[in-house]
Amino acid sequence: MKHYPFILFYLFCNAFIYAFHGSFWVYIACFLAFCFVVVWGSFDIQLGYFVNSITHKRTKINEVALTFDDGPTEFTPQFLDLLKEHQVKATFFCIGKQIEKYPETFQRIIAEGHTIGNHTFSHSNKTGFLSVSKMTAEIEKCDEVILKVGHIKTNLYRPPFGVTNPSIAKAIKKTHKKSIGWNVRSLDTVTDDENKIYKRITKGLKRGSIILLHDTSEKTYNVLADLLLFLKNKKYSAFTVDSITKSKKND
Repeated sequence: MKHYPFILFYLFCNAFIYAFHGSFWVYIACFLAFCFVVVWGSFDIQLGYFVNSITHKRTKINEVALTFDDGPTEFTPQFLDLLKEHQVKATFFCIGKQIEKYPETFQRIIAEGHTIGNHTFSHSNKTGFLSVSKMTAEIEKCDEVILKVGHIKTNLYRPPFGVTNPSIAKAIKKTHKKSIGWNVRSLDTVTDDENKIYKRITKGLKRGSIILLHDTSEKTYNVLADLLLFLKNKKYSAFTVDSITKSKKND
């Protein structure tokens, strides 16, 4: 299924080239369009261009998933306090290096019933350029830290930056992971305005939405405080991402 966009685009280009009798500039235009589609597919995890990622839950009830990337950090305990106060469970996609830096916080995440996902060992800025072997090592090393510190295993994986490509797809398959994306992106790492972040989340919210947040700043903590009140007022409950993968196994 995930190759259908490639096939359709390939057929479209060939038909377009044939219609214009193989003009050089038509070839160039098709090549540039193809490059654009590939880049777009690499950075938009919702397209499922290279990897079939779970980006939402099919549900008939008002429920959403709160997911936090890049922790644990010095701010994570505040997030945990807030989630505990509202009796909400979330999914934390943790970086191996951060787990090593804040082992007690990581253990607290687990102890309080939240779900853990793999977010690579180092969250390298070069993630999109790593080979299959190096990408696999990033995932496996994070798994080792999760097991050593938390005494648990996880089949959940979130690609850093939401970037996917053929190498990452092979690494995910090799490590037997389920790729988890989102359909509500807060952009809390690039926007300083808390009100804009809050509005972006609540505006795009739907039943079964998976919300991307980061437990890395006071700013996002403040947004979460308002968001939890919003969810309560709108009678939304929260689910953890592992509930989707478990239900798929039972189907």
